[in-house]
Amino acid sequence: MRVRRLTRGALLTTIALTIFMLEAQIPAPVPIPGIKLGLANIVTLWALFSLGPWDALGILLARTFLGSLFSGQMMTLLYSLAGGLLCWAVGCGLRRLLTLRQMWLCGILGAMAHNIGQMAVAVALTGTWGLLAYLPVLMVTGAAAGAFTGLAARFLAERLDGSGGGKVH
Repeated sequence: MRVRRLTRGALLTTIALTIFMLEAQIPAPVPIPGIKLGLANIVTLWALFSLGPWDALGILLARTFLGSLFSGQMMTLLYSLAGGLLCWAVGCGLRRLLTLRQMWLCGILGAMAHNIGQMAVAVALTGTWGLLAYLPVLMVTGAAAGAFTGLAARFLAERLDGSGGGKVH
């Protein structure tokens, strides 16, 4: 059972990492720095609801580290970890309250938490509180991206898990 769980986690990490690397090659949909869909989060959100928080955390941490390493942007590791861990924590709290049909809401709130985590790191590293003026833009775009990834994760869960959208775990 442990080998099966480890293999599943490695496969899902590989899928999420591949999506992350492919998305990095696509030009940004809007010319605003720091805004992207975060398509790899579909895998992590699905894992959170379908497999549980610890499997999702493993996928998130592996994808974040390997994505920073493979993209050659190790400085982004701090931003990605802060945002990803805050998003994961919000998701852990929400997964007990939401059904699979409401996973889109977790996507929205998680994306907003991700942006707050990244902004906290930016302010801490630069000491520039003025960066917070950019936060409302990130929150709006994060909510839109989170709605998309949340809906995609919901449809994935309904397809893979064969559920009718009820409570999980």
